[in-house]
Amino acid sequence: MNYQAPVNELRFALHVHGKLDEVLALPASDGLDTDTVDAVLEEAARFAEQVLAPTNRTGDLNGAKLIGGKVESHPDLAGAYHEYCDAGWAGLRAPAEYDGQGLPAVVAAACEEMWCAANLAFSLLPMLTLGAIEAIFNHASDEQKQAYLPKMSQGVWSGTMNLTEPQAGTDLGQVAAKAVPKDNGAYAVSGQKVFITWGEQEITENIVHLVLARLPDAAPGVKGISLFIVPKYLVNADGSLGGRNAAHVVGLEHKLGIHASPTCVMQFEEAEGYLVGEAGKGLAYMFTMMNHARLGVGIEGHAVAERAYQNALAYAKERVQSRELGSENHAPATIIHHPDVRRMLLVQKATLAAQRALYMQAAAAIDKAHGLEDPLARKQAAQTLDYLIPIVKAWCTDNGVVLTNLAIQVYGGMGYVEETGVAQYMRDVRITPIYEGTNGVQALDLIGRKTAANGGAVPLAMLEAGKTVAAQLAQSQPALADALQQAIILAERSVADIVAQMSGQPALAAAASNAYLQQMGCTLGAIAEARAYLAAADALAGKAQAPLGEAFYQAQQHTAKVYFAYVLPQVNTFAEQVHHGGEALLAMPLDAY
Repeated sequence: MNYQAPVNELRFALHVHGKLDEVLALPASDGLDTDTVDAVLEEAARFAEQVLAPTNRTGDLNGAKLIGGKVESHPDLAGAYHEYCDAGWAGLRAPAEYDGQGLPAVVAAACEEMWCAANLAFSLLPMLTLGAIEAIFNHASDEQKQAYLPKMSQGVWSGTMNLTEPQAGTDLGQVAAKAVPKDNGAYAVSGQKVFITWGEQEITENIVHLVLARLPDAAPGVKGISLFIVPKYLVNADGSLGGRNAAHVVGLEHKLGIHASPTCVMQFEEAEGYLVGEAGKGLAYMFTMMNHARLGVGIEGHAVAERAYQNALAYAKERVQSRELGSENHAPATIIHHPDVRRMLLVQKATLAAQRALYMQAAAAIDKAHGLEDPLARKQAAQTLDYLIPIVKAWCTDNGVVLTNLAIQVYGGMGYVEETGVAQYMRDVRITPIYEGTNGVQALDLIGRKTAANGGAVPLAMLEAGKTVAAQLAQSQPALADALQQAIILAERSVADIVAQMSGQPALAAAASNAYLQQMGCTLGAIAEARAYLAAADALAGKAQAPLGEAFYQAQQHTAKVYFAYVLPQVNTFAEQVHHGGEALLAMPLDAY
């Protein structure tokens, strides 16, 4: 089946979890209203369904190819990209002063879900460009901004991140690329970078590479890394394109999935580059864009799973096999009537709803951290954002693999056959737990800088807010409220465990880090689903506007109940692993593996 953008689900999540009304009240949203946001969502959905989604299979079957030093993409993909730019989507959240739309992050996130679901390989091209725009906007000189940002915001030029080298993956302190000063004030950048997504292509007129490299006198480690703009084509003073720079693709990775997206080995041979900001601050500058990048990857994992769920649901409604248990009708029924198939479908639906809630909360926190006028409120929003980002990135992408796997299982043997299409989603989504810092790195970040460094204050504040939600839920759903309260108590204990372990036994905390991240994702997801239940109840009772219809809000309540029944109980296992599971792990001698 073709992709159907979940516009109503997105509208609901925007208002309940993304706090759209509060975001629209920010000074940066001046002139934007809910009607405009609705129109943006509708048009983004149309574009995703009609233009992008049909290219997903084409791109998979006709992946990027390196021919004669150039990367060739399927014409359908190039055509879709040009339509994307012509419609103004390329600059959706790019700065308005540099020809972008400047829309709130929470609105952009909703659109990005649809585009990632429609064609993940395609979506990586504009996503990376927006990341490069953010780094240049925040740290480059005014002259550099004027030279690069307008064309990038329009999508005429694309952007990349060049961090990883053969010997330097997560440990960027090992970066060896060199940048030698030239007489003209530029730098000669040399070295090899690997895993560069969309590092070369002929779709855009120019590619603006952001490259981490070291000056000749640079200090060792991360403090000696600087950031450089290295364009594919040099840019003349009048903004026109000049000669070809010495930045070339020398190989494409042969990947499990996302075949339409070229993952390049890039060679820089004294390519002309321009220092961004101050020397030695390159890694810090790159991390400016990490919140958005990691949020984007979390959305990617979620979005692919959403499309896989849609396909599995459609198949379950069509596939006839075996009679329905408990029915007097002995004729074969469609498999959606079988309880275990319904379990698999509803675990997908419920988890997707919670994931959407968390990424909306994170996107709203970006808007508030930048847009609120009160400094204390901005700080609190930034702290919420910092805590949510590793959870959104890791929990949504780990779940993306699990949920897509469930979608294949719904299909049975047909899911293992490429022609049905669902196998591609599994191949594509598998990269998301690896992108932008593997999920193990996200878990370490969560226990260290995001939990122990503040004594657990930030997660405990979020859990305290959850208790208020549980108290409200108790008035109509005491059993659900009790389950949420118990989950919050377990989460509070895990926060205390992590803080204590980090102060005396950091290896023990590291061993528990994944379980802690999964537990917090699952618990915060439950709090969000409780909010969704209450919002739906208000709509059904006439206490709030109900533009999406009675059946929609009833479905939200059913979904919340499924989450509490089938997803939330996982926290018990995770909590036990945090509490004392690491001891068994660390006690195992390495030679006994």
